[in-house]
Amino acid sequence: MTVAVVPVRSFRDGMHRLSPVLNRDQRARLGQAVAERVVTTVLEADIPVLVVSSDAGVSRWAASLGCSMVEDPGRGLSSAVTEGVVRSAEFGARWLVIHADLPLIHADDMATINAGIEEGAEVIAPSVEGGTTVLSASRSIEFSYGEGSFLRHLALLHQPSIVVTDGLLQDVDTPDDLKAVTDHHRGRWLEGIY
Repeated sequence: MTVAVVPVRSFRDGMHRLSPVLNRDQRARLGQAVAERVVTTVLEADIPVLVVSSDAGVSRWAASLGCSMVEDPGRGLSSAVTEGVVRSAEFGARWLVIHADLPLIHADDMATINAGIEEGAEVIAPSVEGGTTVLSASRSIEFSYGEGSFLRHLALLHQPSIVVTDGLLQDVDTPDDLKAVTDHHRGRWLEGIY
């Protein structure tokens, strides 16, 4: 069994780097819509979801989707992911960390991830900017999110399956990311969201 760990800090206070092009309400709508697409795609792949957050609004949203919750200890992304992975072990499950800012994610992406997991491989996916959008293993590792995290995480894995797809490469951190997403045919669903 695999459990997905999805860290979500806050919709109201997230996506700060988009503030040059989107106001706070627009960022909140975009953040929630993209996170919902990620979680729904994971759930449709028959993988239960643990959302890691200390935000009450995120907790209500996660419960409405049938997700379990883990309290974010509030010491940054690596700490939040660690907390979720520790909790997933209580289910006797292998963990899969997948981030909530992947608007192009598709069922095919989850099928590729699942294929690697079913083969027993450790799985990792990079973002276009060298971050880590997906990470999975059957053992604990020391997470190291932030700029260039893909190479740091890759160095910790044993013969990993590296997944490179549009749906997992393109996260939404900056105005350039948002333009790339909305220019992509899979990003058309965002029209009118924000």
